[in-house]
Amino acid sequence: MKKDIVPAGIVAPGIDAAWQEVGASFERFCLTAGIATLAERLERDAAELCGARHGRSGGRRGHRWGRTTGKLGFHGGKVAIERPRVRARGGVEIALPSWEAAQAEDWLGRWALNLMLLNVSTRRFERAVRLSEGDIPAPPGAGVSKSAASRRFIALSAKQLRAWMAADLSRLDLLAIQIDGMRISEELTLLAAVGIDGEGGKHPLGLREGATENAAIVQALLDDLIERGLDPAIHRLFIIDGSKALAKAIRKTFGKHVPIQRCQIHKARNILARLPKHLHASVRAALRQAWELDDAEKAERLLRNLARRLERAAPSVSASILEGLDEMLTVIRLGLPLPLRRSLACTNIIENMMGTVRRVCRNVKRWRDAAMALRWTAAAMQEAAKGFRRLKARRQLHLLRAALAAHQARFTEHNLEPNTLAA
Repeated sequence: MKKDIVPAGIVAPGIDAAWQEVGASFERFCLTAGIATLAERLERDAAELCGARHGRSGGRRGHRWGRTTGKLGFHGGKVAIERPRVRARGGVEIALPSWEAAQAEDWLGRWALNLMLLNVSTRRFERAVRLSEGDIPAPPGAGVSKSAASRRFIALSAKQLRAWMAADLSRLDLLAIQIDGMRISEELTLLAAVGIDGEGGKHPLGLREGATENAAIVQALLDDLIERGLDPAIHRLFIIDGSKALAKAIRKTFGKHVPIQRCQIHKARNILARLPKHLHASVRAALRQAWELDDAEKAERLLRNLARRLERAAPSVSASILEGLDEMLTVIRLGLPLPLRRSLACTNIIENMMGTVRRVCRNVKRWRDAAMALRWTAAAMQEAAKGFRRLKARRQLHLLRAALAAHQARFTEHNLEPNTLAA
Protein backbone atom coordinates (compact mmCIF):
# COMPACT_ATOMS: atom_id res chain seq x y z
CA MET A 1 0.00 0.00 0.00
CA LYS A 2 1.45 3.37 -1.01
CA LYS A 3 1.64 6.28 1.45
CA ASP A 4 0.60 9.88 0.88
CA ILE A 5 3.82 11.87 1.28
CA VAL A 6 2.65 15.28 -0.05
CA PRO A 7 1.75 17.33 3.11
CA ALA A 8 5.05 16.87 4.94
CA GLY A 9 7.02 17.61 1.81
CA ILE A 10 5.28 20.91 1.20
CA VAL A 11 5.23 22.62 4.56
CA ALA A 12 8.57 22.10 6.27
CA PRO A 13 11.01 23.37 3.60
CA GLY A 14 9.05 26.59 3.02
CA ILE A 15 8.84 27.51 6.71
CA ASP A 16 12.44 26.48 7.44
CA ALA A 17 13.77 28.52 4.55
CA ALA A 18 11.75 31.55 5.62
CA TRP A 19 12.88 31.20 9.24
CA GLN A 20 16.53 31.35 8.18
CA GLU A 21 15.88 34.85 6.84
CA VAL A 22 13.54 36.04 9.58
CA GLY A 23 16.12 38.52 10.81
CA ALA A 24 16.11 40.19 7.40
CA SER A 25 12.36 40.01 6.77
CA PHE A 26 9.82 38.91 9.36
CA GLU A 27 7.14 39.92 6.85
CA ARG A 28 8.42 37.41 4.32
CA PHE A 29 8.48 34.72 7.01
CA CYS A 30 4.81 35.35 7.89
CA LEU A 31 3.78 35.24 4.23
CA THR A 32 5.76 32.07 3.47
CA ALA A 33 4.52 30.31 6.61
CA GLY A 34 0.94 31.27 5.80
CA ILE A 35 1.22 30.06 2.21
CA ALA A 36 2.78 26.79 3.37
CA THR A 37 0.01 26.23 5.91
CA LEU A 38 -2.70 26.99 3.34
CA ALA A 39 -0.97 24.68 0.83
CA GLU A 40 -1.12 21.87 3.38
CA ARG A 41 -4.84 22.41 3.92
CA LEU A 42 -5.47 22.48 0.17
CA GLU A 43 -3.64 19.17 -0.26
CA ARG A 44 -5.72 17.68 2.53
CA ASP A 45 -8.91 18.88 0.82
CA ALA A 46 -7.74 17.28 -2.43
CA ALA A 47 -6.93 14.03 -0.60
CA GLU A 48 -10.41 13.95 0.97
CA LEU A 49 -12.04 14.42 -2.44
CA CYS A 50 -9.73 12.17 -4.51
CA GLY A 51 -8.24 9.80 -1.96
CA ALA A 52 -4.51 9.23 -1.45
CA ARG A 53 -2.27 10.01 -4.37
CA HIS A 54 -1.78 6.92 -6.61
CA GLY A 55 -4.30 5.07 -4.45
CA ARG A 56 -7.17 2.98 -5.83
CA SER A 57 -9.66 3.12 -2.97
CA GLY A 58 -13.33 3.52 -3.87
CA GLY A 59 -15.70 6.30 -2.78
CA ARG A 60 -13.66 9.12 -4.29
CA ARG A 61 -15.73 12.11 -5.57
CA GLY A 62 -13.23 13.31 -8.14
CA HIS A 63 -9.70 13.07 -9.48
CA ARG A 64 -6.73 15.41 -9.53
CA TRP A 65 -6.41 17.68 -12.54
CA GLY A 66 -3.01 19.31 -12.21
CA ARG A 67 -2.26 22.59 -10.48
CA THR A 68 -3.02 26.26 -11.12
CA THR A 69 -2.13 29.65 -9.67
CA GLY A 70 -4.72 31.74 -7.87
CA LYS A 71 -4.59 35.02 -5.94
CA LEU A 72 -5.55 35.80 -2.35
CA GLY A 73 -5.67 39.04 -0.39
CA PHE A 74 -2.58 40.00 1.64
CA HIS A 75 -1.50 43.41 2.97
CA GLY A 76 -4.20 45.26 1.08
CA GLY A 77 -3.28 43.59 -2.22
CA LYS A 78 -2.95 40.13 -3.71
CA VAL A 79 -0.33 37.38 -3.67
CA ALA A 80 -0.11 34.42 -6.04
CA ILE A 81 -0.56 30.94 -4.55
CA GLU A 82 -0.34 27.62 -6.32
CA ARG A 83 -3.18 25.22 -5.59
CA PRO A 84 -4.31 21.76 -6.79
CA ARG A 85 -7.32 21.33 -9.06
CA VAL A 86 -9.93 18.61 -8.65
CA ARG A 87 -12.55 17.57 -11.19
CA ALA A 88 -15.57 15.35 -10.89
CA ARG A 89 -16.02 12.43 -13.26
CA GLY A 90 -18.35 14.50 -15.43
CA GLY A 91 -15.64 17.12 -16.00
CA VAL A 92 -16.99 19.78 -13.63
CA GLU A 93 -14.36 21.33 -11.37
CA ILE A 94 -14.87 20.80 -7.63
CA ALA A 95 -14.03 23.77 -5.41
CA LEU A 96 -11.69 23.14 -2.48
CA PRO A 97 -13.33 24.20 0.83
CA SER A 98 -10.15 25.83 2.20
CA TRP A 99 -9.70 27.88 -0.98
CA GLU A 100 -13.32 29.05 -0.93
CA ALA A 101 -13.03 30.03 2.73
CA ALA A 102 -9.83 32.00 2.06
CA GLN A 103 -11.40 33.85 -0.87
CA ALA A 104 -14.59 34.60 1.05
CA GLU A 105 -12.72 36.90 3.44
CA ASP A 106 -13.09 40.35 1.88
CA TRP A 107 -9.89 41.71 3.40
CA LEU A 108 -9.08 43.72 0.30
CA GLY A 109 -12.35 45.61 0.46
CA ARG A 110 -11.92 46.20 4.18
CA TRP A 111 -8.40 47.52 3.70
CA ALA A 112 -9.58 49.93 1.02
CA LEU A 113 -12.62 51.10 3.01
CA ASN A 114 -10.69 51.52 6.25
CA LEU A 115 -7.79 53.45 4.72
CA MET A 116 -10.03 55.74 2.71
CA LEU A 117 -12.09 56.53 5.81
CA LEU A 118 -8.77 57.47 7.43
CA ASN A 119 -8.15 59.96 4.57
CA VAL A 120 -5.59 57.89 2.66
CA SER A 121 -6.07 58.81 -0.98
CA THR A 122 -6.23 56.12 -3.64
CA ARG A 123 -2.99 57.44 -5.15
CA ARG A 124 -1.19 56.66 -1.89
CA PHE A 125 -2.93 53.37 -1.23
CA GLU A 126 0.00 51.26 -2.48
CA ARG A 127 2.44 53.05 -0.17
CA ALA A 128 0.06 52.57 2.75
CA VAL A 129 -0.16 48.78 2.37
CA ARG A 130 3.20 47.82 0.82
CA LEU A 131 6.48 49.42 1.84
CA SER A 132 8.61 50.37 -1.14
CA GLU A 133 11.68 48.91 0.61
CA GLY A 134 9.73 45.92 1.94
CA ASP A 135 10.10 42.27 0.95
CA ILE A 136 6.56 41.85 -0.41
CA PRO A 137 6.56 43.01 -4.04
CA ALA A 138 3.65 44.74 -5.73
CA PRO A 139 3.82 43.68 -9.39
CA PRO A 140 1.08 44.54 -11.90
CA GLY A 141 -2.09 42.73 -10.94
CA ALA A 142 -1.34 42.80 -7.20
CA GLY A 143 -4.48 44.88 -6.60
CA VAL A 144 -2.81 47.85 -4.90
CA SER A 145 -3.27 50.39 -7.69
CA LYS A 146 -5.47 53.43 -7.18
CA SER A 147 -8.13 52.12 -9.57
CA ALA A 148 -8.24 48.71 -7.85
CA ALA A 149 -8.57 50.33 -4.41
CA SER A 150 -11.32 52.62 -5.74
CA ARG A 151 -13.27 49.71 -7.22
CA ARG A 152 -13.12 47.78 -3.96
CA PHE A 153 -14.20 50.85 -1.95
CA ILE A 154 -17.14 51.44 -4.28
CA ALA A 155 -18.28 47.82 -4.09
CA LEU A 156 -18.04 47.50 -0.30
CA SER A 157 -19.46 50.95 0.52
CA ALA A 158 -22.42 50.33 -1.82
CA LYS A 159 -23.06 46.98 -0.14
CA GLN A 160 -22.93 48.55 3.32
CA LEU A 161 -25.22 51.40 2.21
CA ARG A 162 -27.88 48.95 0.99
CA ALA A 163 -27.71 46.95 4.23
CA TRP A 164 -27.86 50.06 6.41
CA MET A 165 -30.74 51.66 4.52
CA ALA A 166 -32.75 48.44 4.87
CA ALA A 167 -32.06 47.96 8.61
CA ASP A 168 -35.09 47.44 10.87
CA LEU A 169 -35.71 50.37 13.24
CA SER A 170 -38.59 48.83 15.19
CA ARG A 171 -36.18 47.24 17.68
CA LEU A 172 -34.69 50.60 18.68
CA ASP A 173 -36.24 52.25 21.74
CA LEU A 174 -35.88 55.77 20.37
CA LEU A 175 -36.81 58.74 22.57
CA ALA A 176 -35.27 61.61 20.59
CA ILE A 177 -34.32 62.18 16.96
CA GLN A 178 -32.02 64.86 15.59
CA ILE A 179 -32.29 65.86 11.93
CA ASP A 180 -29.92 68.13 10.05
CA GLY A 181 -28.72 68.75 6.52
CA MET A 182 -25.35 69.22 4.87
CA ARG A 183 -24.68 70.86 1.53
CA ILE A 184 -22.41 68.72 -0.63
CA SER A 185 -22.45 70.93 -3.71
CA GLU A 186 -24.51 73.74 -5.16
CA GLU A 187 -27.07 71.27 -6.49
CA LEU A 188 -26.90 68.54 -3.85
CA THR A 189 -27.92 68.52 -0.20
CA LEU A 190 -27.97 65.51 2.11
CA LEU A 191 -30.36 65.21 5.05
CA ALA A 192 -29.47 62.85 7.89
CA ALA A 193 -31.14 61.63 11.08
CA VAL A 194 -29.62 60.37 14.34
CA GLY A 195 -31.65 58.72 17.11
CA ILE A 196 -31.09 58.52 20.88
CA ASP A 197 -32.44 55.43 22.64
CA GLY A 198 -33.56 54.91 26.22
CA GLU A 199 -30.06 53.86 27.32
CA GLY A 200 -28.40 56.96 25.88
CA GLY A 201 -27.06 55.16 22.79
CA LYS A 202 -26.81 57.09 19.54
CA HIS A 203 -27.76 55.54 16.20
CA PRO A 204 -27.45 56.92 12.63
CA LEU A 205 -30.93 56.26 11.25
CA GLY A 206 -31.20 57.39 7.67
CA LEU A 207 -30.02 59.56 4.82
CA ARG A 208 -31.71 61.24 1.87
CA GLU A 209 -30.49 63.43 -0.97
CA GLY A 210 -32.10 66.39 -2.68
CA ALA A 211 -31.41 69.70 -4.40
CA THR A 212 -32.19 71.75 -1.27
CA GLU A 213 -33.33 71.17 2.30
CA ASN A 214 -37.00 71.48 1.35
CA ALA A 215 -40.19 69.78 2.53
CA ALA A 216 -39.96 67.08 -0.15
CA ILE A 217 -36.58 65.71 0.95
CA VAL A 218 -37.60 65.93 4.61
CA GLN A 219 -40.81 64.02 3.91
CA ALA A 220 -38.88 61.39 1.96
CA LEU A 221 -36.55 60.85 4.93
CA LEU A 222 -39.42 60.61 7.42
CA ASP A 223 -41.38 58.23 5.19
CA ASP A 224 -38.31 56.02 4.89
CA LEU A 225 -37.88 55.89 8.68
CA ILE A 226 -41.55 54.93 9.16
CA GLU A 227 -41.36 52.30 6.43
CA ARG A 228 -38.40 50.72 8.23
CA GLY A 229 -40.24 50.44 11.54
CA LEU A 230 -40.40 53.85 13.26
CA ASP A 231 -43.87 54.00 14.82
CA PRO A 232 -45.48 57.39 14.00
CA ALA A 233 -48.08 56.96 16.75
CA ILE A 234 -45.48 57.31 19.51
CA HIS A 235 -44.39 60.81 20.48
CA ARG A 236 -40.66 61.47 20.40
CA LEU A 237 -38.64 64.62 20.86
CA PHE A 238 -37.43 66.00 17.52
CA ILE A 239 -34.43 68.33 17.61
CA ILE A 240 -33.81 70.49 14.54
CA ASP A 241 -31.74 73.52 13.54
CA GLY A 242 -34.71 75.80 12.90
CA SER A 243 -35.67 74.88 9.33
CA LYS A 244 -39.36 75.61 8.72
CA ALA A 245 -39.53 72.81 6.15
CA LEU A 246 -38.29 70.36 8.79
CA ALA A 247 -40.85 71.44 11.39
CA LYS A 248 -43.68 71.40 8.87
CA ALA A 249 -42.91 67.89 7.62
CA ILE A 250 -42.47 66.53 11.16
CA ARG A 251 -45.83 67.88 12.31
CA LYS A 252 -47.52 66.63 9.16
CA THR A 253 -46.14 63.12 9.68
CA PHE A 254 -46.19 62.70 13.47
CA GLY A 255 -49.02 65.06 14.47
CA LYS A 256 -49.27 68.78 15.09
CA HIS A 257 -48.61 68.37 18.83
CA VAL A 258 -45.37 66.39 18.51
CA PRO A 259 -42.66 68.12 20.62
CA ILE A 260 -40.02 69.88 18.52
CA GLN A 261 -36.96 71.53 20.05
CA ARG A 262 -35.11 74.14 18.03
CA CYS A 263 -31.34 74.13 18.52
CA GLN A 264 -30.51 76.86 21.03
CA ILE A 265 -26.87 77.05 19.91
CA HIS A 266 -27.88 77.76 16.31
CA LYS A 267 -30.35 80.37 17.51
CA ALA A 268 -27.79 82.15 19.70
CA ARG A 269 -25.21 82.06 16.90
CA ASN A 270 -27.64 83.59 14.41
CA ILE A 271 -28.65 86.32 16.87
CA LEU A 272 -25.12 87.32 17.88
CA ALA A 273 -23.88 87.35 14.29
CA ARG A 274 -26.27 90.21 13.52
CA LEU A 275 -25.51 92.34 16.59
CA PRO A 276 -22.71 94.85 17.21
CA LYS A 277 -19.94 93.47 19.42
CA HIS A 278 -20.70 95.69 22.41
CA LEU A 279 -24.08 93.93 22.80
CA HIS A 280 -22.77 90.36 22.57
CA ALA A 281 -22.02 89.84 26.27
CA SER A 282 -25.35 91.13 27.58
CA VAL A 283 -27.45 89.29 24.97
CA ARG A 284 -25.51 86.04 25.48
CA ALA A 285 -26.05 86.30 29.25
CA ALA A 286 -29.79 86.93 28.81
CA LEU A 287 -30.18 83.94 26.49
CA ARG A 288 -28.27 81.67 28.86
CA GLN A 289 -30.34 82.86 31.81
CA ALA A 290 -33.59 82.18 29.96
CA TRP A 291 -32.58 78.70 28.84
CA GLU A 292 -31.44 77.65 32.32
CA LEU A 293 -34.72 78.60 33.99
CA ASP A 294 -37.01 75.76 35.09
CA ASP A 295 -40.17 77.79 34.38
CA ALA A 296 -41.06 78.08 30.69
CA GLU A 297 -43.34 81.11 31.24
CA LYS A 298 -40.59 83.06 33.02
CA ALA A 299 -38.13 82.10 30.29
CA GLU A 300 -40.54 83.32 27.62
CA ARG A 301 -41.06 86.66 29.42
CA LEU A 302 -37.30 87.11 29.70
CA LEU A 303 -36.83 86.52 25.97
CA ARG A 304 -39.68 88.86 25.07
CA ASN A 305 -38.14 91.57 27.25
CA LEU A 306 -34.81 91.02 25.48
CA ALA A 307 -36.52 91.39 22.09
CA ARG A 308 -38.22 94.60 23.30
CA ARG A 309 -34.87 96.07 24.40
CA LEU A 310 -33.37 95.37 20.96
CA GLU A 311 -36.23 96.87 18.94
CA ARG A 312 -34.39 100.16 18.33
CA ALA A 313 -30.79 98.92 18.13
CA ALA A 314 -31.56 95.89 15.92
CA PRO A 315 -35.21 95.51 14.84
CA SER A 316 -34.59 92.45 12.66
CA VAL A 317 -32.78 90.69 15.50
CA SER A 318 -35.70 91.44 17.81
CA ALA A 319 -38.04 89.71 15.37
CA SER A 320 -35.63 86.79 15.07
CA ILE A 321 -35.73 86.22 18.85
CA LEU A 322 -39.52 86.00 18.81
CA GLU A 323 -39.60 83.74 15.73
CA GLY A 324 -39.96 80.13 16.83
CA LEU A 325 -40.02 81.10 20.51
CA ASP A 326 -42.25 78.17 21.50
CA GLU A 327 -39.93 75.60 19.92
CA MET A 328 -36.90 77.05 21.70
CA LEU A 329 -38.42 76.26 25.11
CA THR A 330 -39.82 72.77 24.43
CA VAL A 331 -37.39 70.95 26.74
CA ILE A 332 -38.31 73.34 29.56
CA ARG A 333 -42.04 72.82 29.01
CA LEU A 334 -41.49 69.06 29.21
CA GLY A 335 -40.11 69.59 32.71
CA LEU A 336 -36.71 68.04 32.04
CA PRO A 337 -33.81 68.64 34.44
CA LEU A 338 -31.07 71.06 33.39
CA PRO A 339 -28.34 68.45 32.59
CA LEU A 340 -30.71 66.60 30.25
CA ARG A 341 -31.90 69.86 28.70
CA ARG A 342 -28.33 70.83 27.87
CA SER A 343 -27.89 67.58 25.93
CA LEU A 344 -31.22 67.73 24.12
CA ALA A 345 -31.60 71.46 23.42
CA CYS A 346 -29.04 71.46 20.63
CA THR A 347 -28.01 69.43 17.57
CA ASN A 348 -24.44 68.85 18.77
CA ILE A 349 -24.70 65.06 18.28
CA ILE A 350 -25.53 65.22 14.60
CA GLU A 351 -23.20 68.20 14.08
CA ASN A 352 -20.37 66.10 15.49
CA MET A 353 -21.25 63.33 13.05
CA MET A 354 -21.35 65.80 10.17
CA GLY A 355 -17.86 66.92 11.17
CA THR A 356 -16.66 63.35 10.70
CA VAL A 357 -18.39 63.25 7.30
CA ARG A 358 -16.54 66.39 6.22
CA ARG A 359 -13.22 65.00 7.43
CA VAL A 360 -13.72 61.68 5.62
CA CYS A 361 -14.88 63.34 2.39
CA ARG A 362 -12.21 66.03 2.18
CA ASN A 363 -10.18 63.98 -0.32
CA VAL A 364 -13.09 63.93 -2.77
CA LYS A 365 -12.35 66.56 -5.40
CA ARG A 366 -15.45 66.11 -7.53
CA TRP A 367 -18.83 64.57 -6.71
CA ARG A 368 -19.84 62.68 -9.83
CA ASP A 369 -23.43 61.98 -8.80
CA ALA A 370 -25.79 61.60 -5.83
CA ALA A 371 -25.06 57.88 -5.52
CA MET A 372 -21.39 58.64 -4.87
CA ALA A 373 -22.30 61.22 -2.22
CA LEU A 374 -24.65 58.77 -0.51
CA ARG A 375 -22.01 56.02 -0.42
CA TRP A 376 -19.33 58.26 1.03
CA THR A 377 -21.64 59.94 3.54
CA ALA A 378 -23.17 56.68 4.75
CA ALA A 379 -19.71 55.15 5.21
CA ALA A 380 -18.59 58.26 7.13
CA MET A 381 -21.71 58.19 9.33
CA GLN A 382 -21.03 54.58 10.28
CA GLU A 383 -17.39 55.50 10.92
CA ALA A 384 -18.58 58.29 13.24
CA ALA A 385 -20.89 55.85 15.05
CA LYS A 386 -17.84 53.81 16.10
CA GLY A 387 -16.76 56.73 18.28
CA PHE A 388 -20.20 57.59 19.70
CA ARG A 389 -20.44 57.69 23.47
CA ARG A 390 -23.66 57.38 25.37
CA LEU A 391 -25.51 60.56 26.32
CA LYS A 392 -23.99 62.30 29.36
CA ALA A 393 -27.37 62.67 31.07
CA ARG A 394 -28.50 59.13 30.17
CA ARG A 395 -29.49 58.40 33.78
CA GLN A 396 -32.24 61.03 33.44
CA LEU A 397 -33.71 59.71 30.21
CA HIS A 398 -36.50 57.97 32.12
CA LEU A 399 -37.78 61.48 32.90
CA LEU A 400 -37.92 62.23 29.16
CA ARG A 401 -39.84 59.01 28.57
CA ALA A 402 -42.38 59.93 31.27
CA ALA A 403 -42.67 63.50 29.99
CA LEU A 404 -43.30 62.35 26.40
CA ALA A 405 -45.94 59.87 27.57
CA ALA A 406 -47.69 62.56 29.63
CA HIS A 407 -47.48 65.02 26.72
CA GLN A 408 -49.03 62.51 24.32
CA ALA A 409 -51.76 61.52 26.79
CA ARG A 410 -52.69 65.15 27.42
CA PHE A 411 -53.23 65.99 23.76
CA THR A 412 -54.89 62.64 23.02
CA GLU A 413 -57.49 63.32 25.70
CA HIS A 414 -57.92 66.86 24.38
CA ASN A 415 -58.64 65.53 20.89
CA LEU A 416 -61.16 63.00 22.19
CA GLU A 417 -63.27 65.49 24.17
CA PRO A 418 -65.40 66.79 21.23
CA ASN A 419 -66.25 63.23 20.17
CA THR A 420 -67.23 62.34 23.74
CA LEU A 421 -69.53 65.36 23.98
CA ALA A 422 -71.12 64.58 20.63
CA ALA A 423 -71.86 61.03 21.70
